[in-house]
Amino acid sequence: MDNWDEIRTAYHVARAGTVSGAAEALGVHHATVIRHIDALEARLGVRLFQRHARGYTPTEAGADLLSVAQEADHRFAQLAGRIKGHGGDVSGDLVVTSLAAFNHFLLPALADFQAEHPEVALRYLTGDRLFRLEYGEAHVAVRAGAAPDQPDNVVQPFFDQQVGLYAARAYIARHGQPDGTEALAGHRMVGAADLDSRAPHARWMTAEIPVASVVLRSDDVHAQWAAIEAGIGIGFMPCLRADTLPDLVCIAPPRREWAAPLWLLSHMDLHRTAKVQALTAFLKARVPGWTGA
Repeated sequence: MDNWDEIRTAYHVARAGTVSGAAEALGVHHATVIRHIDALEARLGVRLFQRHARGYTPTEAGADLLSVAQEADHRFAQLAGRIKGHGGDVSGDLVVTSLAAFNHFLLPALADFQAEHPEVALRYLTGDRLFRLEYGEAHVAVRAGAAPDQPDNVVQPFFDQQVGLYAARAYIARHGQPDGTEALAGHRMVGAADLDSRAPHARWMTAEIPVASVVLRSDDVHAQWAAIEAGIGIGFMPCLRADTLPDLVCIAPPRREWAAPLWLLSHMDLHRTAKVQALTAFLKARVPGWTGA
């Protein structure tokens, strides 16, 4: 295992399935790829690939080795990204991760940040999976819920995202406008598909609204919001988004019990870098405009 170049070559052959594909990915001559594979197999005393007319297929031994090589290659790439992050300029790749539900306020802010720092190349990762800062998968994360407790991350309070109950004017024209939460009986509601959702407003709906009253459920908050806008029913929406939609009417203003605390996270190894400091300071400076403070 003392020759990483040969192992990395084998990994790229497995990915591409051909010597020519691996040579192109590595930027070397195809003869170099063949030499590396032959040398590695000779050193290990086992065949790593079955050769055939269509290319190279890993043997069982090859698959074992290549699973480790894949992880190592991934870690080296992440390490390179973290090392590059220690530069003193606000430039280079800057990876931000959040829930897609925060797009409506984060993306305009990121656009303004990039306008101030045009040398920054932003990557914005969303999804339900938590991207791991300790592995360099992201520089800054925006997360919701209880304060994250990973020991190697720097956690800063961001702001509480306020949500209220809203209905479209089209819904009100058909079904009337309830006067607050006490008058929701008989009204049609839009909610989360997951009845065990940890979002504060979703927990409230599960506890307070009869299941039969929720006429549309979705695991996609954007679909829930679109359903509210379409007049399907009354539902929760972040005030920051709802305030930009003139056809929505507030049925119940935000309550503390519905608010979702948001947090800014960065890994301790990257927290003091110029670009992470610049971004977190920029985002925190936007909070008064988002909260009315």
